[in-house]
Amino acid sequence: MDEFPFRNWRTAPDRVPKFFVVPRPPAAKLSAMPHYIAFLRGMNLGNRRITMDRLRGHFEELRFAEVTTFIASGNVIFSSKSADPRKLTEQIQQHLAKSLGYGVDTFLRTRSEVAAVAAFKPFAAADLAHPAHTIYVGFLAAALSPAQARGLVACRTEIDDFCVEGREYYWLCRTRSNESKVWASPALRALKLPSSSMRNVTTVRKLAALYKPA
Repeated sequence: MDEFPFRNWRTAPDRVPKFFVVPRPPAAKLSAMPHYIAFLRGMNLGNRRITMDRLRGHFEELRFAEVTTFIASGNVIFSSKSADPRKLTEQIQQHLAKSLGYGVDTFLRTRSEVAAVAAFKPFAAADLAHPAHTIYVGFLAAALSPAQARGLVACRTEIDDFCVEGREYYWLCRTRSNESKVWASPALRALKLPSSSMRNVTTVRKLAALYKPA
């Protein structure tokens, strides 16, 4: 997000008044900073409505650089001088809660981590390639306990399957997601899984392709 604010200026480039020129940070300095993708939970669902321009503004208020968003489900790409994802996550959550009036669980990943998630193959090739099947990725703040991971995988049905890898879980749905009953099942509810933010794997793959590791 570093658009020239006078892009409709029709004067020839060599005649543009100097006061219209907006200084930009050197590209080398921006590219050298750590890059992150924030997956925000529950954005633009129910009463939680926010424009992407406003969401970008909240991240810019935290002095992050190269801030942009991808679709309206709460995916924010940015760079920061900080190399501490946990500290950044706390800053983002506190700032959004103060600015929006409600908590927004935030799950931060580096571009390399998103690329690894996009490349991971959690299910059989036939399931991955089936046009009627959809795969979702759940981003967690920390890895599930071994008992929770085993319990989630054990909740598989003829329609649903699960895989757990690191700080993500993968849900294979062989029908429309709103037709699956697995998330309301007593067994899955009993696991008391921690908060997560889920994305269609297609979205994750597009993010990985657009924002490759620096």
